[in-house]
Amino acid sequence: MKRLAIALVVLLVLGAGGAGAGWLWLQRALSPVAESEAEAREFAYAVEPGDSFWGVAAELERDGMIRNARAARWFAQSEDMASKLKAGEYRLSTAQSTPELLEALTRGRVETHSVVIPEGFRATEIAARLDAAGLADADRFLTIVFDPESPANYGVEGPTLEGYLFPDTYRFARGLPEERVVRAMVDQFVAVRDEIIAAEPDFALSMREHATLASIVEKETGAAHERPLIAAVFLNRLKRKMKLQTDPTVIYGIKDFDGNIKRIHLEDASNPYNTYRIRGLPPGPIASAGREALRAVVEPANTPYLFFVSKNDGTHVFARTNAEHERNVDEYQRRRRRR
Repeated sequence: MKRLAIALVVLLVLGAGGAGAGWLWLQRALSPVAESEAEAREFAYAVEPGDSFWGVAAELERDGMIRNARAARWFAQSEDMASKLKAGEYRLSTAQSTPELLEALTRGRVETHSVVIPEGFRATEIAARLDAAGLADADRFLTIVFDPESPANYGVEGPTLEGYLFPDTYRFARGLPEERVVRAMVDQFVAVRDEIIAAEPDFALSMREHATLASIVEKETGAAHERPLIAAVFLNRLKRKMKLQTDPTVIYGIKDFDGNIKRIHLEDASNPYNTYRIRGLPPGPIASAGREALRAVVEPANTPYLFFVSKNDGTHVFARTNAEHERNVDEYQRRRRRR
């Protein structure tokens, strides 16, 4: 079929009488720009959504990446490639023939770029990192994340997709639709959570409750050994119908938070994430919890602790009773402020 297609192209170009010369011309026009491997050079090329094949061929010829755009167009038409361009960034070489280049551009063999999403990032922070890396438009990404219909569309539970964008190292191609970037992160969350809860068939929390509590644990401590203890404190308080009284949830619900949490914030009943006012968990996750925070909620420490307070060194001191907790607060917070 390919030989017949090429022969037809030759006939169209020069007519039947010039088929021999046309064949030689076409072979040369489709051959690599580099005459040898020593002369070859690699180059990056980006196909943007909506780019036409004709415009791409002309640009490749103008930049010296292919020999002849007209021959490229004819070849693409004969092989039904002209409408199959895949958006993305490609790593190509002048040692490749025009048919080889076109195969790469139409099969979507795109170059991918690594991006690290840290544990505890909010969706807004994730969007900013992806945007800075050229891997997603922040506004379009966040529109998907905060669309009330997205949880159902992506198979999770929650008011939004906040907390379901799993923190990990990803490789994405530039030009990938934001929906596919979101899908990769949500699917990774589901896969990791399924793996963790598979070992605990009696785990009682729903996906939404699990993601929410794990996000609170993630924001409360960066010390790995403390996560099961923090999780235990909150689970113990939930069992006793005690308010969680955790600052990170309050902060999440404050618009334009300036970094200084005040009493007025803790008393604000209009903040649905204010766990100093509401009982139980807030409406949904407040950040993306990592694997160990998700695991800590499933496998909490066996402890009666109900309170903890920061020691101002990245760790916490725990207490069983309010009286014990108040002594810890006095030692680690009030005295420190009086110094």
